[in-house]
Amino acid sequence: MTSPYIVAVGGTLRPNSSTEWAMRHVLAAAERAGARTKLISGAQLQLPLYQPENQERGEGARFLVAELSRADGIIVGSPGYHGSISGLVKNALDYAEDLRTDARPYFSGRAVGCIATAGGWPGAVNTLGALRDIVHALRGWPTPLGAAINSAECVFDAQGTCQVPRVGEILDMMAEEVMSFVHRRA
Repeated sequence: MTSPYIVAVGGTLRPNSSTEWAMRHVLAAAERAGARTKLISGAQLQLPLYQPENQERGEGARFLVAELSRADGIIVGSPGYHGSISGLVKNALDYAEDLRTDARPYFSGRAVGCIATAGGWPGAVNTLGALRDIVHALRGWPTPLGAAINSAECVFDAQGTCQVPRVGEILDMMAEEVMSFVHRRA
């Protein structure tokens, strides 16, 4: 097998959000394990609202769907807004419907690491549960380990370095689980 391709989707419109830093951490761990990676976050997620009846897709939506189609493994990260995933991330995931006729429909046969960040544990845990439910609905395999991160704590510094050792360990383990699944499927 060539180097696995891992795609991370999520975050906020704010550059260097805690969700983006967490996804970058997982991608860096996957790269150290030999993966090629792509982060789709921030302004790249500013897509028109998904409309299944409208087949027209802009460049950004076509790019997102193509990258998800190519992915051997996926990381999905969302901030917790009012106890669930953000509209920005949900809209991006709705575009996975365009993969319904793909050789691997939706997220079939792929491990998906889920990351939720929120300004408190209840929001992070609820958001993680919602992400896992969506991944199941998209026929993906959520990794056994998901990451609920309380961003009210200072988890990442201004350069994106994880300041909480246990969070770093969890994100590294998530990368290991995605990579392990990819290698077993190969």
